[in-house]
Amino acid sequence: MDSLSGMSIFVRVAELRSFVAAGRQLGISASAVSKGIARLEEKLGVRLFQRSTRSVSLTSEGVLFLERSRRILAEVAAAENELAGTKASPQGRLRVSLPLVSGLMLPVLSAFAARYPQIELDLDFSDRLVDVIDEGFDAVVRTGELSDSRLLSKRLGSSRFLCVGAPAYFARHGLPVQPADLASHACLLHRFPSTGLLEKWPLRRAGQDVDVRLPPGMTSNHIETLLYMARQGHGIACLPDFAVQQALADGALATVLDEWTGAASTFWVLWPSNRQLLPRVRAFVDFMAAHLLPAAPLKAHAGEPSTARSAGMPAAPY
Repeated sequence: MDSLSGMSIFVRVAELRSFVAAGRQLGISASAVSKGIARLEEKLGVRLFQRSTRSVSLTSEGVLFLERSRRILAEVAAAENELAGTKASPQGRLRVSLPLVSGLMLPVLSAFAARYPQIELDLDFSDRLVDVIDEGFDAVVRTGELSDSRLLSKRLGSSRFLCVGAPAYFARHGLPVQPADLASHACLLHRFPSTGLLEKWPLRRAGQDVDVRLPPGMTSNHIETLLYMARQGHGIACLPDFAVQQALADGALATVLDEWTGAASTFWVLWPSNRQLLPRVRAFVDFMAAHLLPAAPLKAHAGEPSTARSAGMPAAPY
């Protein structure tokens, strides 16, 4: 604290070029200002000011130290404001961009709205790469690698992809035991809404990608539609574990090709680093980190008795 006090006195003198004027603004005597600067110079082992009877000017060391001091004092002030803000009730408009996985997001958003009724949610669901700062978002939830250095982030957890189908479908068409077998099955494929491209199934073994032709039984840009059609026995889908958790638990779906699946996708919440973290943004970040991803789903493996289960998704960390 003595160092911060010395920095505050130093910055005020440097800006006003006067010990007397600095003391007047700080509410202390010019003598106290002079002693504070002398203690700081002694501690640093350098002279910060050139003094004369008529003027006060910075030395080269003083110029360097002024820039650093301003930055440190600004960070301290921001930290104090941030802590003070946590005492305030979160409220106001919160603009958030979210991925097109409403089945995962909506229950958590509903719980958040119930917990913070004074926050007005403005939600934008999209699979495109939004510009968080230029488009005015307070926060975004996304998967994948982080690349924008202007953003701060918090990891929400990971999910993995599973190949699933209804037991009745496998009873009619048999079980694929390797990726090449998918060529004789109806595959329910996901199409990215923004690009129209089909999502590739992340099939891997021993660290190597497996490229296989996937005959489309149907395509859709809506995950919930693919899940419904898979439950109804129309084919095999490759879906994130959080989407199929309940269907696996109640036996409506079973997994296949487990040795080739398991590619993970990490969820992040991101927000601009150049803004003060408002209480409503902090509330959203913390709430999503605590509640977004559900517990590990129960996996029913096709061809096994319905009582055979194993955990398939890691718990959300952080």
